[in-house]
Amino acid sequence: MHRRHFLATLAAASAPLSLRAQSAEAVLPIKLALKCGMASFGANLEEKFRGLKEIGYDGVELDSPGGQNKAEALAASKATGLPIHGVVDSIHWKTRLSDPDVAVREQALLGLLTAIRESHSVGGSAVLLVPGVVDGKTNHDEAWARSIEGIRKALPLAAELGIRILIENVWNRMFYKEDGGNAQSAELLAKYIDEINSPWVGSYFDIGNHQRFGKPADWIRTLGKRIVKLDCKDWSVKGGFGKIGEGEIDWPDVRKALREIGYTGWATAEVEGGDQAKCGEILGQMRKYLLGA
Repeated sequence: MHRRHFLATLAAASAPLSLRAQSAEAVLPIKLALKCGMASFGANLEEKFRGLKEIGYDGVELDSPGGQNKAEALAASKATGLPIHGVVDSIHWKTRLSDPDVAVREQALLGLLTAIRESHSVGGSAVLLVPGVVDGKTNHDEAWARSIEGIRKALPLAAELGIRILIENVWNRMFYKEDGGNAQSAELLAKYIDEINSPWVGSYFDIGNHQRFGKPADWIRTLGKRIVKLDCKDWSVKGGFGKIGEGEIDWPDVRKALREIGYTGWATAEVEGGDQAKCGEILGQMRKYLLGA
């Protein structure tokens, strides 16, 4: 065994530099996680976390406000060595920072502040946030201005606790092209983040969400270093959201774009979960299609 290992090491060291460089680039250095609610096994969070670590996950993401018991989750994380890398704002769709009602916006802000505190309490680094929704009672300019106002109110706490507020690209009718088209614009999302102008705000880029509107790899190149974390799923015209690798996403181009921007953060699966075997299948898909393993 030792001799085979030595020979393999020697062969790698003596290989042409170009081949060694290609080998080094083959697998992206990204940590893989899943949304905690996707895992439907384990009698408690410690059993669930232990099972996920045994499968090979690098971490997990929670919901807040509400969701999993944070004290229990932190204890499970410490007991198993499986990190909690952050939380998803669990009320942002219904209780919106973009709502025309000031009282609702205040509740949305309180929810975001709670998520920031709870992410910090479990050792996380960020909160995923859908900033607003354009609908019959809120136009794009209003959603833009109101949500930025709310996010700025949360920045002092985010800075104090070291938690980043990360804007997710979703089908919320924000950041649509200014020419009235029905496709969302990476340039507008970049402009939105830049207008807030804070190191505590960035992009939580969902790879699958914009296959409907364009090439996710192009979004990655446009957003660049604004991207702090990734959500991972697939999408197709006929099937909608589905298993990673079975949709229409050009995964080799996604990997190429991630290399171009030097991305090395977290990627979290957001697909239909299940038992331990199913979660293992999802991890295998992420390794194959996202990492190129």
